[in-house]
Amino acid sequence: MPSRSRKQEIFHKSGGLPETFLLQINQEQELQALLQLIEKESRRLLEAEGVSVFLLDRKECELWFPLPVSGKVLRLDARLGIAGACVATGELINVKDVQSDARFFSGIDAQIKQQTQTLLALPIRDRTGDIIGVFEAVNKNGKDFTAQDEIVAQALVDGIAIPLQKFHLVEQLQRERERLQQENAHLWKEVEGQFSTKKLMGNSLPMQRLIRVIDQVRDSSVDVLITGENGTGKELVAKAIHYSSPRARQPFVAINCAALPETLIESELFGISKGTATDVEARIGKFEQANKGTLFLDEIGDLGISAQAKVLRVLQERAVEPVGKREAIPLDIRIIAATNKNLEAAIKAGTFRDDLYYRLKVVHVHTPALREVPADIPLLVNYFLDLYSSQMHRPRKKLSAKAMQRFMEYSWPGNIRQLENEIKRLMVMVRGTTINEDVLEEGIRCPVQMTGGTIDPKGRSLHQAVDELEQRMIKETLLACRFNQVQTAKRLGLSRQGLIKKIKRHNIQVNHLRDEVYESP
Repeated sequence: MPSRSRKQEIFHKSGGLPETFLLQINQEQELQALLQLIEKESRRLLEAEGVSVFLLDRKECELWFPLPVSGKVLRLDARLGIAGACVATGELINVKDVQSDARFFSGIDAQIKQQTQTLLALPIRDRTGDIIGVFEAVNKNGKDFTAQDEIVAQALVDGIAIPLQKFHLVEQLQRERERLQQENAHLWKEVEGQFSTKKLMGNSLPMQRLIRVIDQVRDSSVDVLITGENGTGKELVAKAIHYSSPRARQPFVAINCAALPETLIESELFGISKGTATDVEARIGKFEQANKGTLFLDEIGDLGISAQAKVLRVLQERAVEPVGKREAIPLDIRIIAATNKNLEAAIKAGTFRDDLYYRLKVVHVHTPALREVPADIPLLVNYFLDLYSSQMHRPRKKLSAKAMQRFMEYSWPGNIRQLENEIKRLMVMVRGTTINEDVLEEGIRCPVQMTGGTIDPKGRSLHQAVDELEQRMIKETLLACRFNQVQTAKRLGLSRQGLIKKIKRHNIQVNHLRDEVYESP
């Protein structure tokens, strides 16, 4: 009997694989048509009932091939069956009776509606020797596959490897592209959820007004000026506007105008051309980076007069000239600026341009200080308790009634940022599940003075100041309780009749207040 090498020699001397077949498979541009060519010629040469070509997806650890009739892709665990063993060992496998072979996986038979008796499997390798798939032939007309069949099958595998490698790479790229698209969509959903108006918590009148303004401006491209004290969430408001707008999938670029020296602010904002000065490389400015999206100019009140003039020019012309370049770059951009300063006072003092102020202030949004919205404090406290309980993997804590009262009485000069940090500290320091007033920071536990929000004592008697505080607290609590007077009275420690008397005494127009919240301003 001739040796294996002798049989190979005889096969190749007899012409090997037909030239027309090799030409066809190397010219074929469609995977389904290529597989049909391979199946037809392989069945003829091997006298096989069926032939399958599996491609390997290493990332998913799957073998896959399109079903011949439906075109649907069949995917199998690359560790299962004789095909999986072929991938694992990298060796040819010739099985005389698959039913007695423990490696045989009958799931494929069920999918392609055949009954396998004998099977010949070979790994398909690319030019570097890596396995990219498996070739399988089944049922040789009621006979076993011979050593000569193994030689023919190996020649087939060698011939089809290069054409298949092209489709294998295309499939890998397509799968990676789909994975990245899904991941990108998931991340965008997370980002948009993280910065939606739902994250701007508060039932108080100022917060409801703020949210309504955001809802009204988000679909336009008008510039917005946000004012408010430090720690009141101005950047969060800017992101809520951007990520709920049609520009959400475009860049959101933020720059803190107070953090950059005058000598660098222009190149940072407008960019700089290569060679403008010795060893200077070209750099794209923040305006250009934010093109098609939103530029957030934080602490705009700290921008120098010279830079203000150039920012004004960009806003007017909607085009930017990088430092050292005379050609203007057109911009499609939304500007959101923020400041904790009184810009009108700065205009009077000559430190801020009035024309820039009015250019920025197309829509004005004010973020209220925490002391202005005491009724929102319980909502914020519970949000941060939930957040840090989850992040720190600690039991959920709660504030005692007296501790919550101290929180609502405190003036919070650092606003929401200070409140968040205090909750974070308490989550770490308190061992039990209840936070009592004795563990609160001293300034909160024993405030030097109790403020009533924005009440200015000048020109007021104590009685007037108390009346004003009482009136504001009733309004805020009505709003927090969605105008349910029973709940409002309970939260304020009053009877329902006592609340009604105070509403009448302070001439609080409940219907008008409700209209302010639920109707457009």
